[in-house]
Amino acid sequence: MNIYTLLPFIVLIAAMFLMTRSAKKKQQQASQMRNEMQPGSGVRTIGGMYATVKEVTEDTVLLDAAPGVELVFAKNAIGAVLTDDEYNRIVHGIEHDLKSDADVVPDDASSLTADAAPAADADDKPVDLGKKDAAEDAPAAEAEDAKTGEETEAADVKAADVKDAAEATTGDAPKKTDGESDAK
Repeated sequence: MNIYTLLPFIVLIAAMFLMTRSAKKKQQQASQMRNEMQPGSGVRTIGGMYATVKEVTEDTVLLDAAPGVELVFAKNAIGAVLTDDEYNRIVHGIEHDLKSDADVVPDDASSLTADAAPAADADDKPVDLGKKDAAEDAPAAEAEDAKTGEETEAADVKAADVKDAAEATTGDAPKKTDGESDAK
């Protein structure tokens, strides 16, 4: 037989060996993780339920899913054993702060400036942004409102006069709108 005819079979057997070896390694790691479970550790089942281990036996695990809710699962149903920080973050929403409190950003920018002078020494004069006081502006605003109101009334009267004039020249009755009808 020629070596070139056997080469594909050798490659196929080697690939199968490597795949089964890696799968067996993962299975051993999962088995070791399940055997190292202790009461009090947080776990995730293969179904996605998070719970705390209450008791571990040879084949089963007693889980505390909620206060007063205890569930018995097979050891093979445990998908992952979680660290305390990860379990608290997922289940209780407690974020573990990895940074120290010294890295907190201040509320104002005074501590970020190079000057060592306190902010109290700064000029405390009010800055005029172009707005006038309401007391100075009140009479002018009232006069403006009155003028605007008179213009609006005049425009309404003029529009009504135009409508009446249009009806008089055509001799037609006003058109019905909004579903009005002559039926009684």
